[in-house]
Order: sequence, then C-alpha cells, then structure tokens
Amino acid sequence: MKRFFIIAGFLLLLALVCVGIVGFNFMRDAGIKQYFATMKPPAATVSTVTVKPSEWTPGVEAIGTVNAVRGVDLTLETSGIVKDILFHANQKVAADAVLVQLDDAVEKADLVAQKAQAASDQAALTRAIELQRRGVGTDATLDAARAAADASAAQVNKLQAVLDQKQLSAPFGGTVGIPKIDIGQYLAPGNAVVTIQDLDTMRVDFTVPEQQLPLLKIGQTIKLGTNLADMSFAGSIRGIDPKIDPASRLVSIRGEVANPEGKLTPGQFVQIRVELPQENNVISVPQTAVTSSLYGDYVFVVQPAKPAAAAAPAKPDEQKAGADKASGDAAKPQADAAKPAADTTAKPADAKVADKAAGDAAKPAETAQQPALTISQVFVKLGRRNNGMVEIVQGLKDGDQVVTAGQNRLFNGMSVAVDNTIDPSKSANKQVQQ
Repeated sequence: MKRFFIIAGFLLLLALVCVGIVGFNFMRDAGIKQYFATMKPPAATVSTVTVKPSEWTPGVEAIGTVNAVRGVDLTLETSGIVKDILFHANQKVAADAVLVQLDDAVEKADLVAQKAQAASDQAALTRAIELQRRGVGTDATLDAARAAADASAAQVNKLQAVLDQKQLSAPFGGTVGIPKIDIGQYLAPGNAVVTIQDLDTMRVDFTVPEQQLPLLKIGQTIKLGTNLADMSFAGSIRGIDPKIDPASRLVSIRGEVANPEGKLTPGQFVQIRVELPQENNVISVPQTAVTSSLYGDYVFVVQPAKPAAAAAPAKPDEQKAGADKASGDAAKPQADAAKPAADTTAKPADAKVADKAAGDAAKPAETAQQPALTISQVFVKLGRRNNGMVEIVQGLKDGDQVVTAGQNRLFNGMSVAVDNTIDPSKSANKQVQQ
C-alpha cells in the first residue's frame, strides 16, 4: 500500500512538471508574439529639404554642333608642283598671308616677255599720237596702235593673274590646321591643302521641336557647354529658319558665342539651353526627392507623429492606494530631517552617485522631448526640370518637408529621424571640402 502511494505521488509530480513545462512554453511563445506584434521598427535616418517658392528660369534645351563663323578648307585654282610651304600646324596667320607657293618659273618668264611687248606697243602708240598731232598720220594707224597697246596691257594683267594663282593665300585671319601636302608634290585644281578656322567667334547650329518655336526669338540668350552641369559659354540667337522641316517637324536655329580662349572646337558636340524670362513663386524640389512608379510620381513628406490617446482614469481603489502611498512618502522627509546632519556630510560618495543617477534619468527625458516624426506618401504632378530641380505643379505646398535621400527603404507611416549633414544634391568631393 505504501508503495502504491509513492508511485502515485511520483506520477503526480511528473504530471505537474510536464504541465509546468508546457505552460511555460505556451506563455513564452505568447509573450514573444505579443512583443513582436507591438514592437515598433526603429526610425530610419533621412535627409530632407523644406519646400518654398523660389525663382525659376525656364529654358529650351537642345543639342547642337559648334562651327567657326569663318572656316574653310583651302584649295588651289591651278595645277603645279609644290615649291614651298610657308606655314606650320596650328599657326595663327593674318589675312592675305601666303601659305603655299607653286613652281611659277614659266609664268614669270611669260610675264616678262609680255611686259616687253606691252612697252613696245605703248611706244608705237605714242609715236602714232605724235604723227597725228603733226598731221602726217592717219586715223587708222592711230586706232591700230591704240588697240595693240590695250591688248598688250590686258595680256600683262592676265599673265599676272595666272602667276598669282601659283600662290595660296589666307582669305582671312585665323588658325591653320595640319598641312595635307608635301614639298615636291604635284597638285591638281581642287585638291585640299589645309583648313583655316577663325576661332574667336563660333556659331552653334541646333534644332528644336515646332511646339517650342513660339518661345524663341532673335537675340535671346543661349548657354552651352559639354554637359548641362557646365554651361560656361554664353551667346545669343542670330538666326531662325523660317521653314519647319516637314519630315522631322524640327526647326533649325543658329546662335553665336564668343570663344576668346579657344576652348570650343569646330565640329564639337555641345548641350544648349535657351534662357526664357524668369518666373517667381515656383514650387520645386531636387530631382532625388521624386520617386517614379507604375501608379505615378510621388514624394515622402515628413510630418509630426499623431499624439497617443489620453491615459484612462484610475480606479477608486487605485486612487486610494496612491493617496496612502503619497502620505507615507510625505512623512519620510520629516523622519529623515530628525537625523543628525553629520550623516549627510559623512557620505559624499552617495551624493555623487545620486547626481549621476539624476543625470542619466534626464537623458531619456531630453530624448522624449524631441518630437516624433513620420512620413506620408504624397503623389505629385511634375512640370519642368532645370539644373537638378523639378517643378511641382500639384501635390505640395509651401513649408512641406520632403525627403531627398533614403526613399527606397521607406513606407507610408514609418517613423524617421532627420539628418541633413549630407546633401545628396552636392557631389561627395564638394561636401568633403566643406
């Protein structure tokens, strides 16, 4: 009988242990679920910008090609052997400077002979005029002598022009390129010799859609450069084609820009922006603040978190217990005041510990004073773009705080912390220098 009670007690104890283990596991799993269900994700750090109306300079952007206002490929009008090359690559030459000399020995000899014949014919004309004055010469003789003299003078001019064609001269001042000929080479008429470009003033040719043609006019300011971030050259529109290309629906525009330092090169590709009249009170944000999706373009706006619901009033029993505790706590200072003052002075270390504890308790209070921030997804309607900024036609107002970096990990209603020490609109090198 005693053995039966021992076995029964052991089984009962084992059952209680099993029930306790199962209950503990159940309560643990329920607590974990409750913890994760009520746990708030940590606040994501983002950078923001405050929306405010600003001045906006609209423009018409295009791509074009730069050419010299005066630039040609020089050729010779006659054939011959190259005798001398009087320039070198990239040399600046003046107008009418001789660049190439062909062999002109035959032409010079013909010119000398013709000049002698012209002098003889002029002498015969002088004698005929004298004889006519004395009345011994006929009119026919005088007319024949005058015709011969005129023909000889014309022939001299012709041979002089042929001799001049043996030289290649610069039609205007500019910079010559690499010579395409060598000394002793035979040249035929039309063979390219060298290019000459006046690099002081450049022209830029570009096209714009016909919808933007009413925005353009002669004299408008244009800016151009190798990219939109570096528009270091300024000029103006000099010509607008009065006809729109029916195939492409584009209209040709020509502008002129000064090039005193020679940084622009004929044939170079450039980005062009035609400046339009300035506008005021335009809402714009950095392009990095806008996210595009299948449902439209949107931004994240930072807003203060909604305050929590007011605490529920305490029950009567709790109020009574609190009052008793408060009266007990109020009696403690009176009892402590009866102790000798020496106890206070004898324990400076305890005072330091108390001060440290009070300082640590103040830190969470300061953190709690900072307002909690959340984000709201706002769909916007975009307008024009300029210099890294995009116009917001609809969706934002003055004073809104918009996220400019970190949008990929955000979702609507998420808690955020603002840190504007990094500006994504600036390059990393500039921020390090600052």
